[in-house]
Amino acid sequence: MSPQPQAAVGAPLSRVDGRLKVTGKAQYAAEFDVDGVVHAVIVDASIGRGRITSIDTGVAEKHPDVLRVISHRNAPKLPYRDNSGSNNPPGRRLRVFQDDRVLFHGQPVAVVVATTLEAAQHGASLVEVGYDAEQPSTDLHEATSDKPTNYARGDAEAGLRDAAVRLDLTYRTARNHHNPMEPHATIARWDGEKLTVWDKTQWVLGTQTELSTVFGLPMDSVRVISPFVGGAFGSGLRCWPHTIVAAVAARETGRPVKLVLSRRQQYFGTGFRPSYEYRLRVGSDRRGRLAAAAHEMDAETSSYETFSETIMPAGQMLYSMPDVSQAYRSVPLDVNTPIWMRGPGFATAAFVIESAMDELADRLGIDPIELRRRNEPSEDESNGLPFSTRRLRECYTVGAREFGWQRRSQRPRSRREGDWLIGMGVAVGAYETQRNQAQARVRLDADGTALVETAASDMGPGTYTSQTQVAADALGLTMRTVTFRLGDSLYPPTPPHGGSQTMASVGSAVLDGCDQVRRQAIKLAVEDRASPLYGADADDVVVRSGRLHVKNTPSRGETYRSLLTRNKRSHLDALGSYAGAPSPARHSFYAYNATFAEVAVDATLGLVRVRRMLGVYDAGRIISPKLAESQAIGGIVGGIGTALLEHTVTDHRDGRIVNANLADYLVPVNADVPEVQAIYLDGEDREADPLGVKGLGEVVHVGVAPAIANAVFNATGRRIRELPITVEALL
Repeated sequence: MSPQPQAAVGAPLSRVDGRLKVTGKAQYAAEFDVDGVVHAVIVDASIGRGRITSIDTGVAEKHPDVLRVISHRNAPKLPYRDNSGSNNPPGRRLRVFQDDRVLFHGQPVAVVVATTLEAAQHGASLVEVGYDAEQPSTDLHEATSDKPTNYARGDAEAGLRDAAVRLDLTYRTARNHHNPMEPHATIARWDGEKLTVWDKTQWVLGTQTELSTVFGLPMDSVRVISPFVGGAFGSGLRCWPHTIVAAVAARETGRPVKLVLSRRQQYFGTGFRPSYEYRLRVGSDRRGRLAAAAHEMDAETSSYETFSETIMPAGQMLYSMPDVSQAYRSVPLDVNTPIWMRGPGFATAAFVIESAMDELADRLGIDPIELRRRNEPSEDESNGLPFSTRRLRECYTVGAREFGWQRRSQRPRSRREGDWLIGMGVAVGAYETQRNQAQARVRLDADGTALVETAASDMGPGTYTSQTQVAADALGLTMRTVTFRLGDSLYPPTPPHGGSQTMASVGSAVLDGCDQVRRQAIKLAVEDRASPLYGADADDVVVRSGRLHVKNTPSRGETYRSLLTRNKRSHLDALGSYAGAPSPARHSFYAYNATFAEVAVDATLGLVRVRRMLGVYDAGRIISPKLAESQAIGGIVGGIGTALLEHTVTDHRDGRIVNANLADYLVPVNADVPEVQAIYLDGEDREADPLGVKGLGEVVHVGVAPAIANAVFNATGRRIRELPITVEALL
């Protein structure tokens, strides 16, 4: 068929849900008006490990507005029937209120349900819990690790021995928490044996599966609704204990229950980016050609589940070298389970690898960009597959030109403006192009409007808008005549809204469904004797603004409305689908970036100020330039936080998180955000998916922290190998 005109895709359109959000009409999880709702507040464990010896609920239960206090003493025993597809990371679950064990500080040990939020909060403060406390293990650097996951090609130890230049470096990264604007919240309601939850989640089907598993219900007896998510960054990628608690409380009280985590509770009620200790040994010849690298990674996980993220691939494919070894070790601790956070794995690996590349460049007296160019691989050396696209050389060229890289002094601490030392740095980022099975239901009504439904999520990147753009162009409609709905487990299934896979996966399913409906309409027209298109070649018919016409004869055509009305068709519909990544893989799929940073460091006080940043991205086809720019700004701002501010602090005596609030856990504010520029290279990746997209929500974060760290070195001559970079490290 003739290609459809593309009026919406590629245009810098405003968000279709923007007005709802700025006027307060967008409904988030805690904002749904559910008849008869009551409120629940969790009582958190005040020890980091041990057993509950007593729970005194008497005073709380005498409160006139308290309906129930639930703990392991009176909670129902839940079946936790295994259900394939559960969104828990591999390993054992935290079984809420099922026994007296305390596995981490802040674990839910009771919940108070009351008619008002204030009464529930007061009631929770009246519950007295006694413990037999044990010393928790919460220090990554002192705990015992599990057996490693290994990777090897060639002989890394021999390659390192023979290398003319060798570096042996150890890096540490802090635990980071997501801190989205919207706190995690759940409203749970039972109707007989059917459960409905309004939940903050990035995966309605994952939450549905988990609730089905925990309560032993058929999948179709659980409905999960989540039309808007006020930021998540990965924190909503699984069903957390508070959602189970809300459902238990609703069943036990016979009332719909609303449970909203406090800002403090989010630090142990949901997950986090795990901290790492990462040793990297790297060797090269004197011209900078990499010979070998040995990676040893220790990462925190919980004692009751094994969580891991994709930190290993970057060290396998980012640069060309014959000899590589890797050992990834999980370190079980008495903490709650980590979860994926923007740029998971790749962001941490990039800090280590890109900092080491910068250090090697300085040792050899080679420009950092030139060193990276000399080690560009011609294929993915981890699997021998060709890259679908890899335009890092172009990213370097464009970025160096636009950022003014030629003004960078190769000698550290040589550029000064008054009390400020000025430095520039660069780093590479990459993130895998994920694609998974997805479906979308499409209906074209006789009035010429369309409805598209799919169980995807939108935590902020603009899913409503980008999917509407794809649907509008595929159907040949304007944006205002297409309605896109998401966030309901009754809609067709999609993968999690994370890993930069939504546009490729859900978008491809939307494209398929809309293409099917458009073709149905064209077939109806060319076979209808009353249609101006009767007898036309279907392959020559396109649709623009709701009107079908012959491509080279625009006057010959008619509207969807007239076609369907005349044929007494109330609608046309189709179920679009996308099968996911091809198997076996024929290419290696990644999105890439080159990130540039300029910093100023106070020579006396050690204060670091980011002055400007630039990201140049090879991310395939850009569906919405306006949304893409927003994603880059968000990813870079998050990277500034990782590099300079964010650090979850644990008191190892009892496992308490010391800075579980936004006064002490620092995140970037407007004053911290400098001039930020994003450039997306024109192009598409048709090997990746039908839309030619690669995904960009994750990759824009990867490489930001090392670019800043490398700029700090260029400014000061101090090499910092621990994040965040603090004043103390620079004094």
